[in-house]
Amino acid sequence: QVQLVESGGGLVQPGGSLRLSCAASGNIFSISAMGWYRQAPGKQRDLVATITRGGSTNYADSVKGRFTISRDNAKNTVYLQMNNLKPEDTAVYLCNVLAYSSVIGWREYWGQGTQVTVSS
Repeated sequence: QVQLVESGGGLVQPGGSLRLSCAASGNIFSISAMGWYRQAPGKQRDLVATITRGGSTNYADSVKGRFTISRDNAKNTVYLQMNNLKPEDTAVYLCNVLAYSSVIGWREYWGQGTQVTVSS
């Protein structure tokens, strides 16, 4: 089994910054894509950013130029640097990982979510 532990959320004023982290642990043989999604109350879960094992990235249009996704393959960890935050960025941010374990094979895993609130 694979566990994801997220950290770094919180309350920040508009224009501020936060850095989210998500560390994967457990019976991991390999990790392919890693990413972040977000879900605001009453809304659907939306893609924020993804990154391949080789470092290729993809961003939602709403965060391009403000957010940066990165990963440390040695630590099985993905990061999301969020700058110039706006009130509309307020949501629960969830980590998503495609990992291979010897017991289950390839499977998608989700973190428990971390709250990001942007408010003055």
